[in-house]
Amino acid sequence: MDTLKVRDAQEVEDAVRAAIANEQPIEIVGHGSKRTVGQPMATNAVLELSALNAVTAYEPNELIITVQAGAPLADVLSLIDSKNQHFAFEPMDTAALLGTAPGAGTVAGMIAAGLAGPRRIKAGGARDHLLGANAVSGFGESFKAGGKVVKNVTGYDLCKLLAGSWGTLAVMTEVTLKVTPRPESERTLVLRGLGDVAANKAMTAALGSPYDVTGAAHLPGSALRTTAGALAEIAQPDQSLTLLRLEGITSSVSHRAQSLRAALKSYGDAELIEDDASAALWRGVRDVEPFADSGPRALWPVWRIVCPPAVGGTFGEQLSRESGGEVVYDWGGGLIWAALPPAVDGHAKALRQRVEKIAGHASLIRGSDAVRAAIDVFHPQPAGLAALGSRVKRSFDPSNILNRGRMSRGSAT
Repeated sequence: MDTLKVRDAQEVEDAVRAAIANEQPIEIVGHGSKRTVGQPMATNAVLELSALNAVTAYEPNELIITVQAGAPLADVLSLIDSKNQHFAFEPMDTAALLGTAPGAGTVAGMIAAGLAGPRRIKAGGARDHLLGANAVSGFGESFKAGGKVVKNVTGYDLCKLLAGSWGTLAVMTEVTLKVTPRPESERTLVLRGLGDVAANKAMTAALGSPYDVTGAAHLPGSALRTTAGALAEIAQPDQSLTLLRLEGITSSVSHRAQSLRAALKSYGDAELIEDDASAALWRGVRDVEPFADSGPRALWPVWRIVCPPAVGGTFGEQLSRESGGEVVYDWGGGLIWAALPPAVDGHAKALRQRVEKIAGHASLIRGSDAVRAAIDVFHPQPAGLAALGSRVKRSFDPSNILNRGRMSRGSAT
């Protein structure tokens, strides 16, 4: 396979134009940490962006950072952490789940995947924090979208389309993101032994309370049997954990934690975990550590299911019972990670029939090459939405050069 390692935006333009001229689709990678997500792509050419790794500008007082597309996410997070700032949407590190090197992802990969963590319920997703982008379209032309200040957006905010596009619309070369101050303190309330439905009700009550909950997750005891890290340290055999997070200034967090603890007394006596220990728990939830690639479920397909939070507990409980799989809940029940026993189609047909009945959607995040080739990895869209997506794709990449076929089998996307 031919790999072209570009050094600047002009070389990206040249590479895309050459691909168009040769009718050769190209795969776009940073460090390749998420290459196994999506449909298998038939291409012999790789455009590697890892050399585009500079921090172009960082203005902590203005709460913005501009970086090149291939900048290692771990380095950028370390930089903004040194100024007591962070990305509020908690970008997921897929290393544990996919079995890649920890911290190997890039900033553009983070945007292209759009996988937000537990604070998504409070702070929004990756696209909500993307202020602007420089990119090269499938015409081989550079363009700019958005800006470098929060208020510099008029008309349609074009750069938002790049978030979650998995590299099928354009090759990002530089992005500008909003950063926010890191909370001074955090507390996690831990409820033990709740069933999925009861935990769903507890999370709903917490999120509907006036106490500004920024994380609500539930991990059934069976899913914790072989997990490691901070979650393992507080887990007890076959006992579920329901986690509720509060953040802010120390005095406020302490008061709200005690008030929420009292409000949820009917669900049990909540334990309190503070600051660094609390943050470690939420990294485990964010990165779905119970389903780590190194564990006994390494060969199990892992699905990411988004559904209405109110029905998440019932849905997940039935799914795990009838499939023999395991589930982990985030976003108050609105996000379900499901590891299911090996099957020829990864359980795609049965799972999607179930999830469509509750107005949800399911995407395969981890699966073998054979399973990925046999099914639609991303949830098939309704005809009208699919047609709109095809028109957007053609407007950016009419020759279907960029990451051809990654998002949908047998189509232009």
